[in-house]
Amino acid sequence: MTSRWAGHREGDGPGHDGSDGVPGPGFARAVLHDLGAGVLTLDPSGRITSVNPWAEQLLGRSAAEMTGLDAHDLLHRYADGGPVPRERCALRNPLRGASAEEGSEEYFQRADGSTVPIIWAATPLVVDGRPEGLVLVFHDFSLHRSAAEEAQGRTEALETLTAQLHLVADISTVLVPTERISVTIRRLLRMLVPELGGWSAVDVDPGQQDVLERLAVRSSTHPQRARRLRGPLSPLPGPSRAALARLVNGDRPVVLSAEDVLHDPRAPLAATHRALFEQLGGHTAVVVPLRTRQRSYGILTVARTGSSPAHTEAEVALLADIGRRVGLVLDNARLYHEQQNVAETMQRQLLTPLPQVDHVRMAARYWPAESAMEIGGDWYDAFLLADGVLALVIGDVVGHDLQAAAHMAEVRNMLRTLAWDHQEPPSVIMHRLDEAVTHTSDAPMATLVFARVEGPEGGPWQFHWVNAGHPPPLLITSDGETRYLEGGHGPLIGMSEALRLGLEWPDAREELPPESILLLYTDGLVESRARPIDLGMAKLRHHAGVLARRLGERTVDDFCDELLARIAPRGDDVALLALRLPAAGVGAAGDTAPPPPAQSPHSEAAPDRAAPGSRREHPEVLDPTHDDPEDQGPV
Repeated sequence: MTSRWAGHREGDGPGHDGSDGVPGPGFARAVLHDLGAGVLTLDPSGRITSVNPWAEQLLGRSAAEMTGLDAHDLLHRYADGGPVPRERCALRNPLRGASAEEGSEEYFQRADGSTVPIIWAATPLVVDGRPEGLVLVFHDFSLHRSAAEEAQGRTEALETLTAQLHLVADISTVLVPTERISVTIRRLLRMLVPELGGWSAVDVDPGQQDVLERLAVRSSTHPQRARRLRGPLSPLPGPSRAALARLVNGDRPVVLSAEDVLHDPRAPLAATHRALFEQLGGHTAVVVPLRTRQRSYGILTVARTGSSPAHTEAEVALLADIGRRVGLVLDNARLYHEQQNVAETMQRQLLTPLPQVDHVRMAARYWPAESAMEIGGDWYDAFLLADGVLALVIGDVVGHDLQAAAHMAEVRNMLRTLAWDHQEPPSVIMHRLDEAVTHTSDAPMATLVFARVEGPEGGPWQFHWVNAGHPPPLLITSDGETRYLEGGHGPLIGMSEALRLGLEWPDAREELPPESILLLYTDGLVESRARPIDLGMAKLRHHAGVLARRLGERTVDDFCDELLARIAPRGDDVALLALRLPAAGVGAAGDTAPPPPAQSPHSEAAPDRAAPGSRREHPEVLDPTHDDPEDQGPV
């Protein structure tokens, strides 16, 4: 069949001048010539019968070169230039009786062998009711496709960036220092693996020049092997130590090749990373320094395994940012622990070693606050007065900082001096203390209990006390009965005299049963943000009673430890002072029973401090002016 475009001249046929109102063939040729799309006509066998100029231009072939050839064999290809099987040629479907077809996933081959993506439509060609083949209209889709691919690439890049931002946000949430920094690091590795690698490890510098500690290792495929790789590393040889120093003191990550690390023992980081690659596999890894501007702390390694590609530049930059964040966390953890150590050291210098007093046994505990600097004003005290009486103090100065601790020391020392110098009832001592704090100190208000434990050895014993706005002492009998000693209440220290209220502290007295426990404590034991004080005091009574019934031969130290373990105070610091009385008659004149075990040397005070006075087991050597044991007064 000859080309209909090539076989007719412009102006041939009826109506070419529009005299009958119907456009002639010349008009059709003009439309097809300037259509802006390639047009091919095919006969029923699929051979090309006509080609418009746009098709010639798009395909780089002349009409003469294409006319009469099979369009599928000549033009239809895959993107890589490979031939498309005839049975899979959708462009030929109208020749097989299908209606119009269209698509945008096909390629035509140009004369130079290159392929061009096309968007196309194929329509059956019917003349005088007979099928004559098909008409194929197509455009070069490369511009549209490249624009779509570019848009898709931008979308994918935006999605990747969004995912990375979410990851960084999640990591920032995870990187919150806990009581153990290793817990924070392991949480971090759970987010990095497998998101950014097949395995990851963090090595930190424990302060020795040639030793690293592998704090955490995580692998998506070998979790057991990863756990076994934790712990101190062998001392590093000189070259490895120098390479590591350059890395941790720099700002740039280092990309490692498994091949170099495994097969070249002289590779800079072979000593630190060979075992990781041997046990966990992988082909490449990024090693990131963990540092701040002032200090370096170690390295973070993230490796790619299996068929995963090496990290991209964007991923390396992301890991570098994560490394800087981890460095800040490690730096904050270091500062936190340094501050906590300073605070606790200062606090324990202010706490009192407990004196050894006859057959009475005492124990004290100090539970530091969760916040590093919240050492505050909680304190306990126990010391012998000039008249041989045992004085007990539990107190809390307002505030939670080093200044509060300094004020606590002022109040404590004032109370000691007044109690020693004036052998007067607790109420008088408390009044003098209120005046002294108000007029000679800038200490704020304080709550406290000041008490005397009076009575001869062997009993009976009496608790003589006043309470300046403090939680009441708890008395626990040997059979587990508990009772708060609510008497003796007066205003806080620093309030009555300062406001000229004229308030007083009434003296209160209570008989102490043999083998009972007297417990003095600060409010951190019974009150927290999550628990009101009434509920806390009920909980304290319950646990103290249960432990007293089960105490048996165990010590008052055991009682304090188990009580703290059961209550587990949170937030505020806690001071605790417990006194356990002996059985009736123990230690009295003529008592032949062996003394109880010596008081535990355990003390919350600094270990190099001596107890403020003690009493021997024989009362007659304490106060030679007393001949009658019954008149010897205090324990």
